[in-house]
Amino acid sequence: MALSSDLDGALARARMLFAMLAAPTLRAGLGARLTGSAVDEDPGVRGPLSALDWLDAEGRIDLDTVRATAESLGFLRSDQVLLEVGRLEELPVDIEESREVSCRIVRTVFERVGPGRRLGEPELNAALAMFTANVPVVRRDAVDAGVLARTADGGSYWLAADQ
Repeated sequence: MALSSDLDGALARARMLFAMLAAPTLRAGLGARLTGSAVDEDPGVRGPLSALDWLDAEGRIDLDTVRATAESLGFLRSDQVLLEVGRLEELPVDIEESREVSCRIVRTVFERVGPGRRLGEPELNAALAMFTANVPVVRRDAVDAGVLARTADGGSYWLAADQ
């Protein structure tokens, strides 16, 4: 169906649009451009607005791009998105951000296999590998954060809340 690059582009457009809507001068500039009254735009507004690949300087909208973006964003909310979006190849460099992502991955795994289950290390590794290329770091981050508990020998893992 949709390709990951289409999804990346749709997310980039949505993030950019919402960031502009959050800034009063950019919001006003966007409104002026959309209504065709953006003749004397401030360079600080014109620059960011020029990054919108679906809106030209005269206020004309590329409807094909807008429709494709809307379709991709809708796809992201479907259950089919798991078949398109790949796993994380890299974790954030920041330790706290890495732990946050790792814990979310572990919680997602246990939501799917059942929160009360205990998983052997090979079983847990296989489940984590569906989400990340860096299985040992995710497992260790989740243990260090107290989200994932394990036996002393590391042979069995479970959500810490389920002890």
